[in-house]
Amino acid sequence: MSNPKFGLWLVGGGGGVGSTAVLGLAALTRNLTDTTSLVTALPMFDGLNLAQPGQFVVGGHEIRKATLWDAVNEMHERANVFTHAMLAGCKEQLLEWQKNFRPGTVLASGSTIEKLADRPEVFAAESPRAAADRIKEDLADFKARHKLDAVVVAHVASTEPPFSLTAEHQSWPALESALENGGAKDLLPASSLYALAALELGMAYVNFTPSTGAAIPALIELAEKTGSVISGKDGKTGETLMKTVLAPMFAHRNWRILSWVGHNIFGNRDGVVLDDPANKAAKIRDKDAVIPNIVGYKPNTLVSIEYIPSMDDWKTAWNHIHFQGFLGTKMILQFIWQGCDSLLAAPLVIDLVRLSIFAQSRGEKGVLPNLACFYKAPMGTPVNDFFVQFDTLKAYVEGCKAK
Repeated sequence: MSNPKFGLWLVGGGGGVGSTAVLGLAALTRNLTDTTSLVTALPMFDGLNLAQPGQFVVGGHEIRKATLWDAVNEMHERANVFTHAMLAGCKEQLLEWQKNFRPGTVLASGSTIEKLADRPEVFAAESPRAAADRIKEDLADFKARHKLDAVVVAHVASTEPPFSLTAEHQSWPALESALENGGAKDLLPASSLYALAALELGMAYVNFTPSTGAAIPALIELAEKTGSVISGKDGKTGETLMKTVLAPMFAHRNWRILSWVGHNIFGNRDGVVLDDPANKAAKIRDKDAVIPNIVGYKPNTLVSIEYIPSMDDWKTAWNHIHFQGFLGTKMILQFIWQGCDSLLAAPLVIDLVRLSIFAQSRGEKGVLPNLACFYKAPMGTPVNDFFVQFDTLKAYVEGCKAK
């Protein structure tokens, strides 16, 4: 491939994370920003043949009428981010990429997400098979029209409620049979329908959300069969990143954590969705699991997530850590984290897309456990320690250079 072109297909691309990632690609291509926050811009990646921002074409699925241009301007107004020069310089590109967006699906996504939808097409009376086939048509058309060498489907939509797996989800033949025989409307949540469509086409799938996505044995088996690469779940951007950095310190100093309380407040659209207890449960599950995994025992932990509209995209987390030191002495560590949620997440999405394209070009397939450092609940590994995860990524990169 002398001058390859790559597709980034964003599920939920009209939201804060997706539109910020798209603006980032456009701004990087036009030298309107630098590479700060891109992990793949670190020196350790020098020499790898990673896709460059200017090689991407963007498309996506949305359940709302909001456009990329609407979304970045909303972010600018609410969160006071982006410069006027950056927005003006990227407007034409965002409007052009918007032409590639198509109506998504809300099938089995939960009532709270359904309430966000304002595109009538997304409520089509479809079976899971029909919905996946419609998504596949959109993806195949996108790849063919733009003559793309590879496409990555990145899921950045709102968090779905937890999904329970059954016998039909344990193998690809069983799931394929259920799909072909009609299948109940809730056979697969929307995130998994997007994953199914991508994997059947041999495309990479990145799940940056706590939603189920490709984290189903049958879909992992399908990825192996079609040569797709997959990674997820739940991008590690703020409070949980701090947890996976600090918890190893307590383990290595042999301090015993007695309790760890984390209180989160934010006000963006993600906050609206997570204000629903069912959707919130999926997020809390991922955030609450990392401490016991790292230290090897279960302290008293509490994670709360509250929707405070005035916070907009500025997610704030306060953590109180009560721990026991020498001679039974009890001590306390507290920290406050505040970050612009979409600005923390968007560069990681770009990193994951670049690394997924690279991995698939090398003939890798299935789950990419070496990308665990990007996720709260990483597929393919039980490890949550950020430093161990990052060493795994570094070893992978060094191994690729050695070949």
